[in-house]
Amino acid sequence: QVQLVESGGGLVQAGGSLRLSCSASRSTLRFDAIGWYRQAPGQQRVLVAAISSGGITNYADSVKGRFAISRDNAKNTVNLQMNNLKPEDTAVYYCNAGVSIFIPGGTWGQGTQVTVSS
Repeated sequence: QVQLVESGGGLVQAGGSLRLSCSASRSTLRFDAIGWYRQAPGQQRVLVAAISSGGITNYADSVKGRFAISRDNAKNTVNLQMNNLKPEDTAVYYCNAGVSIFIPGGTWGQGTQVTVSS
């Protein structure tokens, strides 16, 4: 079974940047879509950004223009560059692999905490 491992979370001030990485134990080419989801305390897990095997992307409206998702199939990684972070971006960020850039698949990472201070 494939494993996804997130890294790159941390504490940053508002307006700052972070880069999250998701490393897969198998080739990312095996997945039609890989995405990042986030879950804030007391809230549901929601899509942040996802990318298809062909490079088509899908972003939540709240992060458009600030976040960028990319995949490096040679390194089996998917990255999420987060710029101009806001306190409302604070959440646990999860990597997910599946077949659609609009809904999550069945494979999740363990999550990484992102905290944005005001």
